[in-house]
Amino acid sequence: MSRLFALFAPTLALALVAAPAAAKDAPPVESDDPLFEGGKLLLTNGVTGIEGSSGGGVATWATIGGLETDSGVGLTGHVTLIELPDFGWQSLGIAVGIANRFELSYARQNFDTRDAGAVLGLGKGYTFNQDVFGAKVRLVGDLVYGDPLLPQISVGIQHKRSRDAAVVQAVGADSATGTDLFVSASKLFLSHSVLASATLRYTSANEGGVLGFGNAADDGRSLQFEGSLAYQLSRRAVVGTELRTKPDNLGLGENDWIDLFAAYALTDNVTLTAAYVDLGSIATFEKQRGGFLSAQLAF
Repeated sequence: MSRLFALFAPTLALALVAAPAAAKDAPPVESDDPLFEGGKLLLTNGVTGIEGSSGGGVATWATIGGLETDSGVGLTGHVTLIELPDFGWQSLGIAVGIANRFELSYARQNFDTRDAGAVLGLGKGYTFNQDVFGAKVRLVGDLVYGDPLLPQISVGIQHKRSRDAAVVQAVGADSATGTDLFVSASKLFLSHSVLASATLRYTSANEGGVLGFGNAADDGRSLQFEGSLAYQLSRRAVVGTELRTKPDNLGLGENDWIDLFAAYALTDNVTLTAAYVDLGSIATFEKQRGGFLSAQLAF
């Protein structure tokens, strides 16, 4: 965890500088620009997942990124670090939410194999790189308001491109590029301070795409599940858990992902998320459990 703290310290410092008076419940800052008024309740835009879309840390939600409601344009930026026993995973990116209806996102992922790279024959410290381009549209419902039995429902697409085509195909992947399709339903039961979210993802991604897509026999597409359950402790703090199922196209014993998370809104614009993650076996290296830290800046 010391390595994780050292990597994350500069981002944390910037977030703290941006949070005068720490976490006082000051009212949202008014803006003269109607496009950037910021009307969502705190934390109801979600945080940013490792693939750049709004939601949880490892699970996508139906939420639209940014703080704007039906008449504005919202923006988010994120930096995420995952520290595991044998690997390091970083993600950084941006997302734009338009009229709380459409979301466009981009994330760059870097997966550092560290000493495991030498064991795998890749070379010590070999780093896989992937670009993720996303789009999401809200079809019906609202996360907070409206019919309590009608969740916010969104559909989306994530196009992923590995920058290590020769390597991922050498380990058995069918392709270095792939496209995930998903549908998400999310609802915050405000009177109970409980959020529930479920996503179905049609994907062929190996370890989220970092190890390519499919296998030599076929494209490996299958339907996978992502679920989140969270409890809002206060208007600024939330705790919860997530599950994300994944295919094992390469026959390396790829496992589902699980996390336990806590998120805190330092200000109306800055949110920090910390989690314990269990990513199971990665490339035959078992028990990849560790820490997840993420900072999000939203407008």
